[in-house]
Amino acid sequence: MNRSFQILSTDLLNSFEKRIDFDVLDSLGKIQKAELPTEYFAFYRSVSSVYSARIEGEEIDFDSFFKHKFLKVEYATDYTARTNDLYSAYEFIDGYDLSLEGLKQAHAILSRNMLPKAHQGALRKNPMFVINNEERIEYVAADCAIIEKELSKLFADIDKLLLSELSLTETFFFAALIHLVFVKIHPFQDGNGRSARLLEKWFLISKIGKNAVSIQLEKNYYLQRSEYYTNIRKLGLEYETLNYNTALDFLLMTVFGLKKQLN
Repeated sequence: MNRSFQILSTDLLNSFEKRIDFDVLDSLGKIQKAELPTEYFAFYRSVSSVYSARIEGEEIDFDSFFKHKFLKVEYATDYTARTNDLYSAYEFIDGYDLSLEGLKQAHAILSRNMLPKAHQGALRKNPMFVINNEERIEYVAADCAIIEKELSKLFADIDKLLLSELSLTETFFFAALIHLVFVKIHPFQDGNGRSARLLEKWFLISKIGKNAVSIQLEKNYYLQRSEYYTNIRKLGLEYETLNYNTALDFLLMTVFGLKKQLN
């Protein structure tokens, strides 16, 4: 594969591969043989939706959402609405090729109960700051004037990867890196984290096949959400000065999560 990218990088790939001390293919196979209480894809879409929503502070729990989705148990609309939207977005990506236009459509779906219609699937036109729990700025996102250019570079790289033969470890490396680069661009008014995790899953499905839906990366990030945010912050305070050489701990989270998923 031509390793020349516009925004992605292979600088940490060797270090990433050296840290993987287990058989990734064997782990995937064991996950995909698990017995489930409902249809395979529906079950794992539910897991993805619940835990991606919970990372963002939604109070929904998996047991309640499972009962709501598959046993038709009624809850207050506000309790299930955003998680239902995420579920619909994960359904959408199963039938749509990975692309920037597709991601905008997925964002429009997942943000239906989050943003005004004019902002659903639309790139922001204003500055964006990430504020922490202490009400301090912890990150300054890409300037709105360069969002389209940065996304064009990212999706040009994604297109190249989709057409390339990748090893399984390379696939996990680039999936996590795509997530990280996207969330650092932070192109939407809201729903960037949900979209970034969906994008990582979408890339894995595109390269590994639909059974990659069983990779519980969203649940893994939720269970390690302190490390998740710490690892994202390691890159720096402002988009223009990000240091991706500090990204290794983040890039390893999903692939290491496969081992935990089997416990």
